Amino acid sequence: MGRQAQANAHVPLPVRGGVAPSYLWLTESRAGGMLRFLAERFPDVTPASWAARLQRGDVVDAAGTPLSAGSHVRKGMRIWYYRELDEAETPIPFKERILFQDEHLLVVDKPHFLPMIPSGRFLHETLLVRLKAQLELPHLTPIHRLDRETAGVVIFSHNPDTRGRYQSMFQKRVVRKVYEALAGPVAGRDFPFTYRSRMVDGDKFFVMTEEAGEPNSETFIEVLERRGDTVRYRLHPHTGRKHQLRLHLASLGAPILNDAFYPVALPCKGDDFSAPLQLLARAIGFDDPLTGQPRTFTSERNLDWPG
Repeated sequence: MGRQAQANAHVPLPVRGGVAPSYLWLTESRAGGMLRFLAERFPDVTPASWAARLQRGDVVDAAGTPLSAGSHVRKGMRIWYYRELDEAETPIPFKERILFQDEHLLVVDKPHFLPMIPSGRFLHETLLVRLKAQLELPHLTPIHRLDRETAGVVIFSHNPDTRGRYQSMFQKRVVRKVYEALAGPVAGRDFPFTYRSRMVDGDKFFVMTEEAGEPNSETFIEVLERRGDTVRYRLHPHTGRKHQLRLHLASLGAPILNDAFYPVALPCKGDDFSAPLQLLARAIGFDDPLTGQPRTFTSERNLDWPG
């Protein structure tokens, strides 16, 4: 779909039910009217759905003027609309917890299974939309991400004036992240140790793999506790590659419990919430770029030991 509204842009549609409007720049003029253009531009959305949105006034130009089915499609126009789903979303029966809020940041303890932002079949059942609807913070934006399957601490900015200062911490890798995971034992290693590898995109778009070459990922691994054949690890990622912790433990012969991607990508379980990935973003720490004071935020959640 189109891009979501930028906080500092003139937005002719308000946030509605936590959903910010999206926009699309038109790169060419087209005959046939706006309805025909939208149906062709977004084939996954039915023409009937677009017709209903146009009739409701939910598709507007940059000035906020509602567009109709027969409105001209002109190069250089920017149109605004709300993203919608044609099918009802399955409610995700787990709740987020707010850990901290000030005039700049919102820190949240995310549950398993809840996506960060709207994508694919998820819209209202996402952390960003839930929080916007609950707190009425129209400028709320995550400044880093967690996988849908991962629970734990995540930080949002809701002040556009200071957002860049906090985002730069993650870009400069000065944020201290601590994760915990439940997995099997790693053989042939003395703990703690640092694992490094070269990670690249795998054959399937959603997974990563390792290959020979200069390492581009690094994780410091400690053991916190053992219960039978299960170990609770503390993980310190020094780089932030996609699925880094999941791939590193799987490569060590100890995939995280209930991981449906590593070491082998399993068929999608859809809306089965019975076996959450046992990976938790336990804590995030940093020196506040505005005050210089050290800050640490810690998850209140716990992982589920088997048995």
